[in-house]
Amino acid sequence: MNDKSLLKVGIIGTVTAALCCFTPVLVVLFGIVGLSALVGYLDYVLFPALGIFILLTIYALWRKRGQSGAAQ
Repeated sequence: MNDKSLLKVGIIGTVTAALCCFTPVLVVLFGIVGLSALVGYLDYVLFPALGIFILLTIYALWRKRGQSGAAQ
């Protein structure tokens, strides 16, 4: 996986997880679908996912910066 696609995945994942963590997007969606009993468990999945995607974005930026510095 090249750095550009790694950065894309990291940013898209971070934004998606942040939207689901800090807005009631999934709560409303689960309520519509009928899975509102699972809303209490969302934090166990979303916060670690947000952390992983943030770390992935930082890693991709670090690799991109290292490659641009080596090319000079």
